[in-house]
Amino acid sequence: MNDTNKKEKIYDAEVLESASLDENIFIKILIKAGRTIAKPALEVLEMAIDPFTPVQVRVSLMAALAYLIMPFDLFPDFMPLVGYSDDFVALTAVLSIWSKYMTPSIRSRAERKLNKLFPFV
Repeated sequence: MNDTNKKEKIYDAEVLESASLDENIFIKILIKAGRTIAKPALEVLEMAIDPFTPVQVRVSLMAALAYLIMPFDLFPDFMPLVGYSDDFVALTAVLSIWSKYMTPSIRSRAERKLNKLFPFV
């Protein structure tokens, strides 16, 4: 194994470790943020955990999810009306940048999770 492959394997492991989110916290944030924020967040999450998504793409996707989880960002999440607007922009921007990796399967998995979180909307 050459040095480049070795570095990529280490990098892969670091991305996978960083991908482990506390699911309960993530779900609580999505429910609080609402369906409008939850939809792109779940699409980003599904794309990040998809085995066919390249590692460098996963890094930026996980960064967008980390930004969503941070309570104090450009507009703190507790601020009425604008609290999640910056999170929405970050999520939709990263989805736009990496849209070529969005597949119907990823979108379908995200939609199923969205419908479980918001069954009556």
